[in-house]
Amino acid sequence: MKRLLPVSLQNVHLEDDFWAPRQQLVRDVVVPYQWKALNDELPDVEPSHTVANLKIAAGEMEGTFHGMVFQDSDLYKWLETVGYVLAIRPNPELEALADGVIDLLARAQQPDGYLNSYFTVARPDARWTNLRDDHELYCAGHLMEAAVAYYQATGKPKILDIVRRLAEHIDRVLGPEPGKKRGYCGHPEIELALMKLHRLTGDELYLRLAKYFVDERGREPLYFALEAEARGEKRVRPYNFKYSQSHQPVREQTSAEGHAVRAVYLYSGMADVAAETDDEALLAACRRLWEDIVSRRMYVTGGIGSSAYEEAFTVPYDLPNDRAYAETCAAIGLVFFSHRMLQLEADAKYADVMERALYNGVLSGMSLDGQRYFYVNPLEVWPEVAEHREDMHAVRTTRQPWFGCACCPPNIARLLASLGGYIYSVDPDTNTAFVHLYIGSQAAVSLAGQDVRLIQRTRYPWDGEVQLQVSASAQAEFAIALRVPGWARRVEVRVNGQPVASSWESKGYVYIRRVWRDGDTVTLSIPMPVEEVFAHPEVRMNAGKLALQRGPIVYCLEEVDNGRNLQSIVIRPGQTWTAQYEEGLLGGVVTLQGSGWRDVIRPQGEAVPREFGHGQPLYAFQRCAREETKVKAIPYYAWCNRTPGEMTVWVRYES
Repeated sequence: MKRLLPVSLQNVHLEDDFWAPRQQLVRDVVVPYQWKALNDELPDVEPSHTVANLKIAAGEMEGTFHGMVFQDSDLYKWLETVGYVLAIRPNPELEALADGVIDLLARAQQPDGYLNSYFTVARPDARWTNLRDDHELYCAGHLMEAAVAYYQATGKPKILDIVRRLAEHIDRVLGPEPGKKRGYCGHPEIELALMKLHRLTGDELYLRLAKYFVDERGREPLYFALEAEARGEKRVRPYNFKYSQSHQPVREQTSAEGHAVRAVYLYSGMADVAAETDDEALLAACRRLWEDIVSRRMYVTGGIGSSAYEEAFTVPYDLPNDRAYAETCAAIGLVFFSHRMLQLEADAKYADVMERALYNGVLSGMSLDGQRYFYVNPLEVWPEVAEHREDMHAVRTTRQPWFGCACCPPNIARLLASLGGYIYSVDPDTNTAFVHLYIGSQAAVSLAGQDVRLIQRTRYPWDGEVQLQVSASAQAEFAIALRVPGWARRVEVRVNGQPVASSWESKGYVYIRRVWRDGDTVTLSIPMPVEEVFAHPEVRMNAGKLALQRGPIVYCLEEVDNGRNLQSIVIRPGQTWTAQYEEGLLGGVVTLQGSGWRDVIRPQGEAVPREFGHGQPLYAFQRCAREETKVKAIPYYAWCNRTPGEMTVWVRYES
């Protein structure tokens, strides 16, 4: 199966006003902060006990296991982040700290290769008895991802040796052969991790295991039912097999169901297996599931998973704003899935979704200072009501310093640290370099037998002007493919200042093939007007409302700029918005400023309207009066970094 090859993180250096400071924040603030959290050194934060659990498992501490059954995975994602940070810039002190963690993992690993602190400490006789709920394979997968990242950054094999022994142990326990359990994980993740190991080492064991986990899922008899029966499980409510995407074989699934993070992790692993094995049926399933997500189940921010119950997809077009779950990890998983599909089919629609999630649904999950996090990402917040809801976790109005279930903080850190690996791809068969994301950077690639450096300069996402300079020691013929964002009304492409005569467009990319010389420069100009976004009519909660978008950035209104009761604001479609860069606001953002109206009560006998207050009727036979008001919108990702208050993405409109 033909596929693009992503340009690796090691060959891309970010030089971007928007993203480079965020990578620096991960390196200088987020990684040390999260290490303190994992090591129970943050004051006024519930202890994580993650490092302590492994020390107990290694026999180096007395104590009992504390935390979630998958607590180890938080440390593994932190270690993966460290690998990406070291790949970008050496740091001897951080590397020594990570080496110490790896040494601890080696000491905690059991003689048979098993490694999981929860079962080693708390339930040594229950290993591999509840794959549905107990996350053993999920934790193993995150350790495998960390091993690949750390080895690629440092060349040190110790962590690879640990995961090799663990994978060999898993292969002895699980599989289709006689005497093995025909099981798979309740929380997919190991599938994509095994594929990373396979691509790094070439070892067919990892491909075989990944393919088995994908192929076996959902086959009759359903393993999770057999496993529960063997445990003597009695449930008040029958288990929902859709929750873990195990209700039917993956090639037969036509809609995204169940826990959103599990879903997109599974689909990412499916795409990897399809690519490696030329499995067209599996690829077709990936296409169907991706289309179902983005056309019927995705928020305008790129968030997915609308229900707090089971953190799941519900029915098509059910996208409530104030009860949106939209877990940060789910948006991250959608980036993973879209990036993999993009390598299989050079179609800009995958990059469009990847970009939408990155700039909106992912970035909103972490505060600008890197020390507060959202687990869930609502599109509308009324703080006073949120305080009284039972599902309060789904409507947090302030970011938290850490979580008892802390999957999101290290997840966003590892994605931001590895962002360089998502910008470019190469098609070696056609000698084509693809530019998927517009991020200031330098990329080293091989094209037409030449070492070529692509130097990208831009102020994106605030400005749509992109320059791509070619640096090469000798001239060579190859193609450069530039993505035309789905939100763009038109683009202009020039080479060395002149309109391009020999270019063509295919699936959202402009291709320019020519003999390139050192210093040749491509300029892509993308106008960035303020766009009004309207939801599909089936999205009932957005009827009569619109959202604002400029470039890839989705905007929202906050109470601090617009006053309370944001739902009383009405704007008119087609009005003029002023886009203004404010350097001193929220780390430097483009804000949108316009005018609208606010519904108010005009008491009898008073000429000057005032906002609704005590003593006014709850219902009346005439509509509210309106007064003109100024409206200011900020990027959604930056909300809740100032005075807490109301927020909304969707705003009422009247023609």
